[in-house]
Amino acid sequence: MKKETITVTVSRVRGTEDIPLPAYMTVHSAGMDVYAAVEKETVILPGERKLIPTGISIALPEGYEASIRPRSGLALHYGVTILNAPGTIDADYRGEIGVIIINHGENPFVVKRGDRIAQMVITGFSKVSWSVCDALNATQRGSGGFGHTG
Repeated sequence: MKKETITVTVSRVRGTEDIPLPAYMTVHSAGMDVYAAVEKETVILPGERKLIPTGISIALPEGYEASIRPRSGLALHYGVTILNAPGTIDADYRGEIGVIIINHGENPFVVKRGDRIAQMVITGFSKVSWSVCDALNATQRGSGGFGHTG
């Protein structure tokens, strides 16, 4: 397992100093919980979606991206998840991170200031250069997909 620590620069939106920075909840967590920086309670009705601010902007090192992912407890208990999941934050983006929450549940969902609303996973990636060919090498699987194994 590759284990490294990188430094990510973070900037707080003015007036959100009370909102915790993204944080790992356990020693082996891959994702950091991300917090809502709403000014007042925000209600998301069933079937509705809203952009929830986090109060932070980040500067990732080149070669890294941050993925914004749903929290399983919110999905299970409230039917709440994230649209565009995972959302990708590129290394050159400097705006405030926002989380698009949708309520698939049966009841209104209330987002309060400081609520944990998503997870952020930061990972390295590789750039691709394409090599065009007439046919790909054969494999046992071939073009089987979408449930081809039963």
